[in-house]
Amino acid sequence: MKRIARGFTLIELMIVVAIIGILAAIAIPNFIKFQARSKQSECKGNLKAIFTAERSFFQEKDRYSVRFREFGFAPERANRYGYRIGKDAVSLENRSTVDVVPGLDLSTGNDVNAIGVDTFKHGLQMDVDLAAAVAAVPTFTTTGLLGPDTIPGHDFGTETAGCPKSPCNWAAIAVGNIDTDDTNDVWWISSADAEDVKGSCPVRDCDSGDKDCRVPAGTPALDTNDVDC
Repeated sequence: MKRIARGFTLIELMIVVAIIGILAAIAIPNFIKFQARSKQSECKGNLKAIFTAERSFFQEKDRYSVRFREFGFAPERANRYGYRIGKDAVSLENRSTVDVVPGLDLSTGNDVNAIGVDTFKHGLQMDVDLAAAVAAVPTFTTTGLLGPDTIPGHDFGTETAGCPKSPCNWAAIAVGNIDTDDTNDVWWISSADAEDVKGSCPVRDCDSGDKDCRVPAGTPALDTNDVDC
């Protein structure tokens, strides 16, 4: 019997290609967002580590510190985020080379209050300006030693009658460019309960009781979401 050769027609092939293209158009952006969200776990973990280290330091010294080396925070290399605590002039731990350059005091690095992105690993396109990057200033609760008129948000180092030891509280930020666009991913954490009302993305409606505005002490708070903005 004569065999009849069969195959795909051009129309059938074009339909299959079109279906694959549609699925790819839906799946690839979601996959990229999933990757970016997984990278955010680094900063959330490190901000919690800062909070834990500061609380341990406070138990021993009866004060907080705005110097990373003093209270023992040193994230592993290959960090995608830069970290900054307090609002003093930036003394940067530079991670652009094999050897880490600690900061103003090159012998011990005790002045370090900012840790740069590991551009040795990730390249200069992932770097952020920690001197210019400032998270939304939270409005602290008036309970306890700190009120919004005493030490407003990230403005530290001021001794007051209510706070005999300075700083009485602290906040730290993490800034990273996790998808190489023009928007930075910005998170912050504080030693005091706070209300964050200045975040622009995601937009918060704090007047109507948006729960994202209320940030308990020790909870990483999202100021600008680089994944969705």
